[in-house]
Amino acid sequence: MISETTAWPNLACWDGLESDLANTAVDSAPLFQALSEALVTLQHGDLPRWQRALEALPHGLQIWDGAPAAPCLGAPAPDPTALREALMGLHPWRKGPLRLAGVHIDTEWRSDMKWSRLEPHIDWAQQTVLDVGCGNGYFGWRMLAAGARCVVGIDPTTLFLMQWLAQRHFSGPAPNYVLPLRDTDLPATLTGFDRVCSLGVLYHRRDPLDHLGRLRRCLREGGVLVLETLVVEGDESLHPPGRYARMRNVHEVPSLARLKAQLHAAGFQTIQVADVTWTTREEQRRTDWMQFESLDQCLDPENPTQTVEGHPAPLRALVLAQAS
Repeated sequence: MISETTAWPNLACWDGLESDLANTAVDSAPLFQALSEALVTLQHGDLPRWQRALEALPHGLQIWDGAPAAPCLGAPAPDPTALREALMGLHPWRKGPLRLAGVHIDTEWRSDMKWSRLEPHIDWAQQTVLDVGCGNGYFGWRMLAAGARCVVGIDPTTLFLMQWLAQRHFSGPAPNYVLPLRDTDLPATLTGFDRVCSLGVLYHRRDPLDHLGRLRRCLREGGVLVLETLVVEGDESLHPPGRYARMRNVHEVPSLARLKAQLHAAGFQTIQVADVTWTTREEQRRTDWMQFESLDQCLDPENPTQTVEGHPAPLRALVLAQAS
């Protein structure tokens, strides 16, 4: 249960999490304790504006059939123009695409392309999933559609939480949750998940082994880590001295050999590299729903195989690792 001391007004959005994790190997009590502590201090200067955008969403349009083919939530809105304006109040939208009550949200990332690379390699049926760095919860819908029992996403970005609340406004109760937590907020006692996902997070961590160790602790024995991260070709890892593709917080881009060694050191075995793919302008780009810099502005216009800083262009590996 969530502590009554929190000032957060939207507690009902996590109703069902306890029952959705009942009769699984995951104890929800540590999660609720971490959530209660996070909600006490949850603040952002734009929070009132985002809450007004949520309040402007039309009611009575909930649709959730338990297994959507894609994130398409809510009956058609009677005034799609007004709905689009309200949803635009939660700009920028990073992960998708999404369709909410008939309004198509053309997000910066074509996350459906990443999902198409990931889905064939994982059995999601009746699995409990922890999605670390989940953004607005997009992949949770895809996992549920593939048969997952419950998806618990964590992400500290308040805007992504608000975007998830917009989705939940139209889906109604569903076992796809977003909690405003960092991986470092996860209690040491939290464990038992069948699948743990870390998609696009590792290179943002100053201590990759610490991150991988935390993910390992959250898995049951024999559970599977689904890891997607930037990598570099060759044997030498990249440690950007400044920015990488205009990002400030990229600390290490490992070689595949280095990544495998890190996974072994963190307690993983049976490591499989399922896919290695260059990020393209089709997959990540500026749109009306994300009007800031995107991949095109981060690559050297004279040589798109390099970033504007002269580093190798983004190459992403999908790796599956079993917890020993």
